[in-house]
Amino acid sequence: MPRPLRAALALVVLIALIGTTYQGVTTALERRRYPHPGRLVDVGGHQLHISCTGTGAPVVVLEAPAAGLSASWSLVQTALAKTTRVCSYDRAGLGWSEQGDQRYDPSSVPAELRALLDGAGERPPFVVVGDGLGAAFVTAFAARFPDVTAAVVRLDAPDTAGNSPDRRSLGRIPNAMPWLARVGLLRLGDLGGTRGAADRDGARLLRAFMNRPDHLTRGAMELAKWDESVALPAVAAPGRVPVTTAALGEPLTSERGASAASAAIRRAVEQVRVARR
Repeated sequence: MPRPLRAALALVVLIALIGTTYQGVTTALERRRYPHPGRLVDVGGHQLHISCTGTGAPVVVLEAPAAGLSASWSLVQTALAKTTRVCSYDRAGLGWSEQGDQRYDPSSVPAELRALLDGAGERPPFVVVGDGLGAAFVTAFAARFPDVTAAVVRLDAPDTAGNSPDRRSLGRIPNAMPWLARVGLLRLGDLGGTRGAADRDGARLLRAFMNRPDHLTRGAMELAKWDESVALPAVAAPGRVPVTTAALGEPLTSERGASAASAAIRRAVEQVRVARR
């Protein structure tokens, strides 16, 4: 092997080692800095993280976008908790939730959410809200559990062509993201679109998880089964459960995006309250 090529290869290996060390140290520090704000609830062999604030009915349940986590809803949850009960959570393998032993299956998401709400002692009726890919999951939840679902709010709902802001924000090479994270390269960019977020503490937390190989591995699984997830609601339409749709135009971490999401959710909550008087 020519000397210049050997030198270049050695440099690449050195950079990878430095990046891997930096990633490991930074991740360890972030684990201490960002303990889970809610609690872990067993849903059958593994635990999911849920964080609930506020009081009142109906309970608003927030489903994160693709590869997202409960912290994505920080601004929205703070605003809504002033007038009703609000719960955000992390799907299996994302955020603070455990992955479990089973292979990822989009159809299991609604059932695990129902088990989580039951285990956490949260009482229906629920207004289930999803952003991006999360909109597909909450529609499937309403189809499967209409008796406990008072309303569905779909924000920037996805389609099979991948036209969803959350998918575009995650780049074009999702399967490579965990490997890039392991050598620290993802920290050079802005995966997930957290730059310019209104909630700086929430943005730092999101950025930390969007640079974690374990979180990104599960996120890549969600993207790989995008079409299967989007098709879930077609199995059984929610029927009598009212559905509200809204296009945010901005990420949830921005003031405008959070404000638009909060307004749409408040309207759905008020409609439920009026209908139950």
